[in-house]
Amino acid sequence: MESTCAEIQAQVTDRVLEITILRPERKNALTMAMYSAMADLLNSAAGDRDIRVVIITGGEGVFTSGNDLMDFLGGSASNEESPVFQFMVALYNFPKPVVAAVNGPAVGIGTTMLLHCDMAFAGEDALFQMPFVNLGLCPEYASSYFMPRIMGHARAAELLLLGKKFGAREAVELGICNAAVPPDEALPRARQVAAELATRAPEAVRLSKQLLRQGTHDRGLEVIQEEAGHFQKRLQSEEFKEAATAFMEKRPADFSRF
Repeated sequence: MESTCAEIQAQVTDRVLEITILRPERKNALTMAMYSAMADLLNSAAGDRDIRVVIITGGEGVFTSGNDLMDFLGGSASNEESPVFQFMVALYNFPKPVVAAVNGPAVGIGTTMLLHCDMAFAGEDALFQMPFVNLGLCPEYASSYFMPRIMGHARAAELLLLGKKFGAREAVELGICNAAVPPDEALPRARQVAAELATRAPEAVRLSKQLLRQGTHDRGLEVIQEEAGHFQKRLQSEEFKEAATAFMEKRPADFSRF
């Protein structure tokens, strides 16, 4: 299986597809082309009987620093044909187990995509953040729906409204990751678990995943779409323009005039 984008690498070993985000010069920031490549890989793997598990990881000690803001401004987050939306839906609907291995920064969708993985293992160097409000934006990828259900309203509000950074051990405590491990063990641990899953009865595994999601995913796609519509409007807002300008000028954003 091949990726359509050089910055998304794909390798299949013993029925496990490993997807690696590799754009080290931009801390693995995601572009539309990278989203398209990941969506294509997931959609192909969903119907491929020779693939039973997927691993998602980042190269060069970084999971992803989130969206490439300049590239992202040229697309539409709310359009169902957009690469971002296609990736979100492909991962959300993926019928087989998905295991994440996280090292270094996991910003924005680098954190929220873990809500749609079945297991995640974080190196102790992992640093999570969802700075949407800090950028004049709003939560995405149904994080406003799933996070209160996983960790309670108060903790979810702290992370989403304040954009608080948190480490691997807190990610485990909050229910986002399964375990915090030494940095060089995150990917090996994910590979070990994926290899075990690949030996299990495949139909039983898929059915079990489907049953596990019942009740918690009944409004997921609806919320993904709703958040995306708000997110797209926020990209046109004066608050986001100030945040983006401040980011480029390497200064704190000033929202005092709003």
